[in-house]
Amino acid sequence: METGYQRGKIQEESLYYEHRKHDGSYPIVGVNSLRNPHGDPVPEALELIRSTEAEKQSQLKRLRDFHRKHAKDAPAMLERLQQAVIANENAFAVLMDAVRVCSLGQITHALFEVGGQYRRSM
Repeated sequence: METGYQRGKIQEESLYYEHRKHDGSYPIVGVNSLRNPHGDPVPEALELIRSTEAEKQSQLKRLRDFHRKHAKDAPAMLERLQQAVIANENAFAVLMDAVRVCSLGQITHALFEVGGQYRRSM
């Protein structure tokens, strides 16, 4: 684990697989071979669409309103989620309740506190 052998091996295999998939030497039905000739065309390039400043501000306002509305319930629910993770219980069931009163950022930070945060070592 310390030398990163497993991670390196997985990355090498992934690169090899992707290369073979793209050059056609590894046929995948419906992806790079035997595609439906009457199916949706594959776009050559996708246009990146950015939100406007008004859309961004509107989303941030909705988030602040959500936090304000659930300020009483969120801390207890985050604690309940953390305890479920620590006790190795079914965290998904608690998570389904948590999303009703907690934002994704709040849930993420709560889980980082009990489980740590993955840091890729290079």
